[in-house]
Amino acid sequence: MRGSDYAAIASTLSAAVRDAGALALTTFQGALRHWTKDRDSPVSEADLAVDALLKARLAMPGIGWLSEETEDDPARLAARRVWVVDPIDGTRAYIAGLPDWTISAALVEDGRPIVAALYAPVGNEFFLAIAGAGATCNGMAIQVTGEATLAGTRIAGPKRALEELARHEPTLVIQPRVHSLALRLARVAQGTFDAAFAGGNSHDWDLAAADLLVHEAGGILTTLAGESAIYNRPEPVHGPLIAAGRPRARLLSDLLRSRLP
Repeated sequence: MRGSDYAAIASTLSAAVRDAGALALTTFQGALRHWTKDRDSPVSEADLAVDALLKARLAMPGIGWLSEETEDDPARLAARRVWVVDPIDGTRAYIAGLPDWTISAALVEDGRPIVAALYAPVGNEFFLAIAGAGATCNGMAIQVTGEATLAGTRIAGPKRALEELARHEPTLVIQPRVHSLALRLARVAQGTFDAAFAGGNSHDWDLAAADLLVHEAGGILTTLAGESAIYNRPEPVHGPLIAAGRPRARLLSDLLRSRLP
């Protein structure tokens, strides 16, 4: 794809994700059917409605589809480009009437995201990233913090893991829980958090959009060994990941490898 193609895709994606957020708001904090699916994961009628809207709006010839709420079609593996979508990331928060849920969608090409949108409708925060063109929140450029130190690092992630790290690096400043993993990572991209940790068992749809946001904001999202996440594999599941500016990410990766089981 060329840069002009990226821009056209970003325009289509932005409109679809904004409309998906508006749809989700119509049932937020209202009467809502919800249930649990495999791995005791919650799902609601809003998840399915948003998934259907996004699929209808984003379907394009030759582009595959991978969504948390759509039955996986192995045909995606033969596609060079794939939409990776989480209709509502943070469904537990959505069902509970809490604000920290998002609509997350990215176009992946050859295993890496090239265009991404993330929308937190309750706070009206719209994040957009295009490969090679930077990342924005509500149209304003965003950037990760870049200090090469752990002292005073504002970090978010699974509580038990962070408490274990804080025993060995007591200057870490543990941030309040963010139910949407994608939003947790986006907070790193915009510099609200200095770093974020994703425990094992996150999926492509949790990560792809936020991954591009972090990278285009000057940071990295990697495994503890420093490798980039690869998307659209047969099993779209990932191990532990760290998001931060490059110098701090290296320090945190070393600490995590040495202290976590």
